[in-house]
Amino acid sequence: MGLACRTTGCKLSVPRELDSQGLCLLHFTLQLEQKCADLRRETVMGNAPHERQVEIMEYIASQGELLARVSTSGMHLADELKARVLSTFLTLMNLRESLDRAAQRMPPGRTASRQF
Repeated sequence: MGLACRTTGCKLSVPRELDSQGLCLLHFTLQLEQKCADLRRETVMGNAPHERQVEIMEYIASQGELLARVSTSGMHLADELKARVLSTFLTLMNLRESLDRAAQRMPPGRTASRQF
């Protein structure tokens, strides 16, 4: 840990695993939660083409792996931060389920404008 979090006003250090993000674990989870909320709104409509669905699935997997690496790296985490990490994992899982449900509601190649 050497870099300071790039979030204005935050003085926490950035874990090595999050160097590329430039965020401390708290702000990483907050940003990830916001991105998941945005993606969930996008997927609920069921209009995302297959390529976009694959991108979102890859995003979920990569961010989940990154969160797992940083949260199990051995750094001391306060109970509140542990709860935040677990909540963020749940958010990622819920996004994946939402994506799966949206894909089941609409056959591949079909768009909402073509439904009767």
